[in-house]
Amino acid sequence: MPALFRLLCLLLGLLLGLLAPAGALRAQPAQLTPAQYQQDFDYFWTTVHENYCYFDKKQTDWARVRQLYAAQLSGINSRAQFVRLLENALNELYDNHANLSTNLPDSRRLLPSGTDVWAGFQQGRAVVVAVRAGFGAERVGVRPGMEIVAVDDVPIEKALRPLLGRSLKAVDEAAREVALNQALAGTHNAPRKLTVRTQHRRRDLYPDKPTAQLEHIRYAGLLASRQLGTLGYIRLHNSLGDNRLIAAFDSALNTLGATTGLILDLRETPGGGNTTVARALMGRFITREQPYQRHEQPAEERRFGVRRSWVELVAPRGATYSRPLVVLVGRWTSSMGEGITVGLESMQRATIVGSEMARLNGSILSFRLPNSSFGFNIPTERLYRVDGLPREQFVPAQHLISGSSGEGDAALEKAVQVLKGGGK
Repeated sequence: MPALFRLLCLLLGLLLGLLAPAGALRAQPAQLTPAQYQQDFDYFWTTVHENYCYFDKKQTDWARVRQLYAAQLSGINSRAQFVRLLENALNELYDNHANLSTNLPDSRRLLPSGTDVWAGFQQGRAVVVAVRAGFGAERVGVRPGMEIVAVDDVPIEKALRPLLGRSLKAVDEAAREVALNQALAGTHNAPRKLTVRTQHRRRDLYPDKPTAQLEHIRYAGLLASRQLGTLGYIRLHNSLGDNRLIAAFDSALNTLGATTGLILDLRETPGGGNTTVARALMGRFITREQPYQRHEQPAEERRFGVRRSWVELVAPRGATYSRPLVVLVGRWTSSMGEGITVGLESMQRATIVGSEMARLNGSILSFRLPNSSFGFNIPTERLYRVDGLPREQFVPAQHLISGSSGEGDAALEKAVQVLKGGGK
């Protein structure tokens, strides 16, 4: 009887194994050894050292980064601790286009996709320059021009200190601006309190109450489209990385084919995208193959002394929309959204209306650590407008002060004015 019972248990176990979801019985990753953490850190540091293409713009001493963070490895005994160590090491680059492929509950939100307010320093004061339409900061009354006095009751200068790299040879304005906006973005698990000064009064504002919208971003679809009188309007919903957008965009554009002009709104594209989708969209507005951006890969020149650069082309695709085109951009137009913008302008196919964009550096490449279960992304290619202007330095010809004011949509009104012939 015991033998029969053991046999029945064995058969039951096999049956349950067959019925279990794929991966459910897979063993959890074993805790890494100190040698494995060291190997992963060495791979991370060397990969950034050999491939990151913007060291010349930074005050970062990358050799010092190795000393500072390798010294902490002896105290690492969990995945969470190692993630935090690499987050801090990568933050030494103060580059919003460099990040890990994972995060912790108390990790800082990514810029610009994880924030709803953007600020810069003006005459020594931290001043709001843009507010993301439809999110918590706008809802509670944060507006451009307000001074940020404190974050979570910590005076702004003090709030910046832990976010500034420890390896910096000097703290430049770029590092201060990144740290400022990291402080404003907050962490994934803690509601923010922003103390602002406006009209000589201090106000406490709570962008994440009653709910943290930045943790639960939902869109009604890949895009929205409509007619504004005789004009067409298409707004992308952070979908430039979704290949399904190609068909959705084609359908919307075909429906608006008889309009006298088109507004392409890229102000909510903070998550980047891919060049397949970008070229597909741009291809609908041209009649011949044209270049839209220049690439440069410094790693090859550093290693072999041979410069590598090339121009990427866009080919016409489908029925051409040949009427005038205006592209709307802002601080939450990032990466591939920025590429489409400078591409359409380079091809003399669109008028660009709006403020400075996210100004993300270059094109990123993803790398995976040999032992840990996550990777990291860094810019490895510099990107330029066809005429050689670095993409991150682009400013729209129709430059407007960043929104949102909470009172109408000045950029959209300007776009309509341009298309109707009333704006230069």
